Amino acid sequence: MAAVHKYIKNGIPIVLDVVSGAIHVVDRLVFRILDYYPGNSDIFIEQRLKAEYSIEDIREGLEEIRYLESKGLLFSQDIYKDIAKQRYSDNVVKALCLHVAHDCNLSCRYCFASQGDFNGERLLMDSKTAFKAVDFLIEKSANRRNIEIDFFGGEPLLNLDVVKKTVEYGRARAREFNKTLKFTLTTNALALDQDVIEYLDDNMHNVVLSLDGRPEVNDRMRCFRDGTGSYNAIVGNIRSFVQRRSDRSYFVRGTFTRENLDFCNDVLHIAGLGIKSLSVEPVVCESQESYSIREEDLNAIMDQYDRLFDECLKRMGTPEEFSFYHFKVNLYNGPCAIKRISGCGAGNQYIAVTPEGDLYPCHQFVGDQSFLMGNIYDGLLDKHISAIFRDAHIYNKEDCRDCWARLWCSGGCHANSYKTTGNMNKSCEIGCKMEKKRIECAIALEVLAKLKEENNDNKLWGQQTTNK
Repeated sequence: MAAVHKYIKNGIPIVLDVVSGAIHVVDRLVFRILDYYPGNSDIFIEQRLKAEYSIEDIREGLEEIRYLESKGLLFSQDIYKDIAKQRYSDNVVKALCLHVAHDCNLSCRYCFASQGDFNGERLLMDSKTAFKAVDFLIEKSANRRNIEIDFFGGEPLLNLDVVKKTVEYGRARAREFNKTLKFTLTTNALALDQDVIEYLDDNMHNVVLSLDGRPEVNDRMRCFRDGTGSYNAIVGNIRSFVQRRSDRSYFVRGTFTRENLDFCNDVLHIAGLGIKSLSVEPVVCESQESYSIREEDLNAIMDQYDRLFDECLKRMGTPEEFSFYHFKVNLYNGPCAIKRISGCGAGNQYIAVTPEGDLYPCHQFVGDQSFLMGNIYDGLLDKHISAIFRDAHIYNKEDCRDCWARLWCSGGCHANSYKTTGNMNKSCEIGCKMEKKRIECAIALEVLAKLKEENNDNKLWGQQTTNK
């Protein structure tokens, strides 16, 4: 099992202690010693490196490594296996993905939801079902105070009246039970007139807006039913929302495919619109699709992440700085232990609700009858399906057990694993390689920001980062 991971980014040797999450910037000597330590004697290490470094310096490097080891910041013991056995034992639901619309005013080529209907009828949720979902969340959240509803589709703004009624009802019910209920919404931005922008800004804790990047890239995938592109219809709406939203929580999310492997240009295009919080993510689709990402695309993709890293670094601290979602990590107050083991909590803490009130583990499983967990009106959740998701954690995923990135990616998305391999306990190899690259870039950006702040590029610096 990987105990440490080391790499060099922009000339800086970085060492990650896998379990504690401690990050160390080291000199080249310590970096080289870790090629042989542990598992070899000091004499062996000295003999291997004496042509490059003095014996005195090698011994000093070994002392530094052992000091960090004694503090639990290198080669730390794995404390998470026991936590994996206890997770989700309280059956508490903390968030609902409320599908207020199984319909959409776009017809995106790569849509996992079959252009909004999730392979079923085109339906809008009524307020009775929405209110029942709020009651379900209040009940199933037990003593948990902070809970969340994400309005989703299809396109949820096609059912804005029910969104508004649900917000009003949910807040009243939350006050009654002394809970804090936050609302989020994901939209393609077509319906964002000024009144809607003001409502979302005033009432949503977070808003996710969809844009793939340059006009020709966006319009190739995100189009109307007649095949015409959506860029010109949405870009002004997105900019208007972002200008009003200012620095409060939102992000603009795009997707890249093998048809735009130069996706860094799309990231920079979106940033150039004045958007400070954004994400452009790899498509997940059937391998036979012409736009699916393949093994032979990875070199080009890694180059794009390197280019994007350089852009983020160059813009750091300037008015052109932006936050790229997959290059953001919190080295000091990261996710709790349970999230590090299994991510989002789908099927247990997080549940999707369809317009008819059917319950699924998450929005990406909606419509697959083998994952139907129950209905909002009977209030019961299929314990067998919950158990499948409860057990889909990094210690039960063969590809994750020995991976250095396991406590950063949490085993990846369950739906992506299932759709690409047919098994939630297996991982998509291509997706894993991209994720590891993003994590390395994210850690390096934080490290370089810290070194810039301290103005000391040669300092051995370690910081424990994982919540235990």
